[in-house]
Amino acid sequence: MNHTALALALAGLLCTAAMAAPAKAPAKKKTAAEILAASPASDWRALDPDNTLLMELASGQVIIELAPRFAPAHAANIRALAHGGYWDGLAIVRVQDNFVTQWGDPDGEDATKARPLPAGVAAKLPAEFSVPLDRIGKSARFARLPDVDGWAPRSGFAEGFPVAADPKAGKAWLAHCYGMVGAGRGDTVDSSNGTELYVVIGHAPRGLDLNITVVGRVIKGMELLSALPRGAAAMGFYDKPEQRTGIQRVRLLADVPAAERPALQLLKTESGTWTQLLDARRFRGGWFVHSPGHVDVCSAGVPTRPTPP
Repeated sequence: MNHTALALALAGLLCTAAMAAPAKAPAKKKTAAEILAASPASDWRALDPDNTLLMELASGQVIIELAPRFAPAHAANIRALAHGGYWDGLAIVRVQDNFVTQWGDPDGEDATKARPLPAGVAAKLPAEFSVPLDRIGKSARFARLPDVDGWAPRSGFAEGFPVAADPKAGKAWLAHCYGMVGAGRGDTVDSSNGTELYVVIGHAPRGLDLNITVVGRVIKGMELLSALPRGAAAMGFYDKPEQRTGIQRVRLLADVPAAERPALQLLKTESGTWTQLLDARRFRGGWFVHSPGHVDVCSAGVPTRPTPP
């Protein structure tokens, strides 16, 4: 190898090392509460009424943010399902410990009893397991983590969602982290349409990545879904109808009168506040004797707060 080629190779290695370098401990450690208290208003965003679901249970409200950039066909179908009142009066049918809570039509497998789809809802959709990586890089700022991810060459956050990516394959996908919502499917990859949804309530099942369409995430009310009684039948399904938790209704936030909408804001994951929060998680102070110096894409939840008056 000549000197020029060697210099170029070393330069490339140095660039790669710099990109993958782990974060350094800040000189002065701040708590997450201190970081959030000092965050500027510009680091927060409001809920998008056209891509937010409000699920009402007897125990309270669950708020779900859809991810149309990652699953546009499913997001459109889910909006139409909510607009048509599809889930109103249906139920949570499955709660499997350390895995998922699932809801939909208990009679969905019986064509004679299944609830009909509202107008404008597609009965069948293509699988949306991943999107082209340049869609994330060009259209949404991808806040890449320097930390190693065993499930993908890259990981990070885009628009508040945990994202994994493979530059060689040119694709990115939503990661199966706690609180993420997916569309249940059968044996064929194109057998989901958004009528049957689940939320991860246990340790992140990343083995499901690129195998199921992930459509969004729960941003409020996880405790109402994760603390339900576990189903005793196979895969956590309830074997008696009376064990199910009823769904009062599910509405698109855009269909809810403005005065009744939850007044919440989400921290932007492309913000300086978010970067500081990740460092506060990597490098703990106070009670902690040991700091891991590491986070993964599923160990850092994106904060919400009441909209300031």
